[in-house]
Amino acid sequence: MLGCVIHGQDDLRVEELPVPEPAPGQALVAVRYGGVCGSDLHYWRHGGVGDFRLREPMLLGHEVVGTVLAYGSPSPASPAAGTAVAVHPASPCGACPECVDGRRNVCRDTRYLGSAARFPHVQGGFAARVVVPTEQLRPLPEGLELRRAALAEPLSVALHAVRRAGDVTGRHVLVTGAGPIGCLVVAAARAAGAARVTVTDLLPAALEYARLAGADTLVRADDPDDPGWPSEVDVAVEASGVAAGLDACLRLVRRGGVVVQLGMLPPGLSPFAGNLVVSREIELRGAFRFDTEFDEALRLLAAEPAFDGLVSAVVPVREAGSAFALAADRSRSCKVLLDFGTS
Repeated sequence: MLGCVIHGQDDLRVEELPVPEPAPGQALVAVRYGGVCGSDLHYWRHGGVGDFRLREPMLLGHEVVGTVLAYGSPSPASPAAGTAVAVHPASPCGACPECVDGRRNVCRDTRYLGSAARFPHVQGGFAARVVVPTEQLRPLPEGLELRRAALAEPLSVALHAVRRAGDVTGRHVLVTGAGPIGCLVVAAARAAGAARVTVTDLLPAALEYARLAGADTLVRADDPDDPGWPSEVDVAVEASGVAAGLDACLRLVRRGGVVVQLGMLPPGLSPFAGNLVVSREIELRGAFRFDTEFDEALRLLAAEPAFDGLVSAVVPVREAGSAFALAADRSRSCKVLLDFGTS
């Protein structure tokens, strides 16, 4: 079978791999689609993401959907063989203080598909066949096709970020960055009852995807005279992962407002307008991954076919290099999927 393995910076390889055997408590899944995430691109271009650096070859991918093939030891609650499923990529430990406190998404000992956060690294899901813990399987709601279901993981990230902002009903929400996650934050804010959503980005093509996701106002981030700039907003979600995006959020959110930092900033120190946090009593909150939002994402995807428009390309896994290059070119794409069905 074919798998997509990162060996280091600029060293992405499509390799023949052995088909794994599921152990007790595991399922063997035939992967159909895998979404190329920003973190996958960081591993490819930079050899790491944030403070997580590659120390060994790693199978990429954590946005995967497919069909159950077999079990090591099925339980009565396990989806039957042949069931279409999405794979929740996280396995929290369940015992650390964060898990006990109900914040399993920041578990200090979690295992996350395709992540170099721990060593040995947790191998990912970009392969024609993968084994995963049975509790990570989520049968797809009726009517949800695998192609759209591949958006479940990034939509879960967006839903968690909006949840971290608090109640956005009737609020004006600013989103800086119209990449795939930023666009899905727009959709999540809309689903949560936001009255208005403004999105900023440098690229017109990215802003058009944000419009498709439900944005009201599109702003060129590099044009201070753009008439779409708001005087102030109630909530801001920074989804670009650059310091300039955080600066815009802090300067535009109202006094006592909430800023959610979702984009992963470069490693090391990042300058930001800290005095505004003090003088305006702005609440600056982080948002990292997700937990139960995964099930909510699947329900939302099943109910809204408009999400299909955010999938800009589906590329055979044999052409993974081209898929990664396309995903990195935000002037030409939003979400790019790898297709493992032909491998």
